[in-house]
Amino acid sequence: MKLPRLAVLLAVTALSLSLLSPAHAQRVVQGDLQQQMSADEFKAAGLDKLSTQELAALNNWLQGKVEQAASQALEQAREEGRQEVIVKNRGFFDFGSNEPIQATLEGEFRGFGKGRQYTLDNGQVWEQTDDAMVAGVRKQAPQVRITPGLMNVWYLQVDGVNTRAKVRRTK
Repeated sequence: MKLPRLAVLLAVTALSLSLLSPAHAQRVVQGDLQQQMSADEFKAAGLDKLSTQELAALNNWLQGKVEQAASQALEQAREEGRQEVIVKNRGFFDFGSNEPIQATLEGEFRGFGKGRQYTLDNGQVWEQTDDAMVAGVRKQAPQVRITPGLMNVWYLQVDGVNTRAKVRRTK
C-alpha cells in the first residue's frame, strides 16, 4: 500500500471539503469513500488495498475533518453576519463600536437647524434633534464625524464648524 500517496489524497480531499459550504460538505461525505467514489477512482487511490477496519478508520477520520471544517465555516459565517448587523445598524441601536462614524455629507451643508436631514455618502441619514443653530455656512460635501454620547445620543460635527448638533439616525 502506498501511504504517502494516500495521505496526500486524503489531505487534498479534506482541504477541498473544508472550502465547501457546511451543508454541501456534509452532503458530499454521507456514507463512506467506497460509496462516494467510482470503482475505478477507489482502486486508483489504492483504497481497495485497505482492510475493512482500515477503511472504516479512514472514513471516520474523514467524516471528523468534514464536520470540523463545517463547524468552523458555520462559526465564521455567524461572526460575519453579526459584524454586518452591527455595521449596518450602527446609530439605530446602542451596540457596536464606540468609534466615531466618519463620512462625507452629500450635497451642500447650509448650517444646523432642528429637524434637518443629513445624508452621508455611506447611505446613512441622520436628523437633527436639538436646537443647535449655525447660519451663513455653506460647504460642499464636507467631512463629518458622528460621535456616540451617553444613552444612545449621537453628535454631528462638520469639519470647520465649531458647533455640533445632536442627531438621531433615521435610515
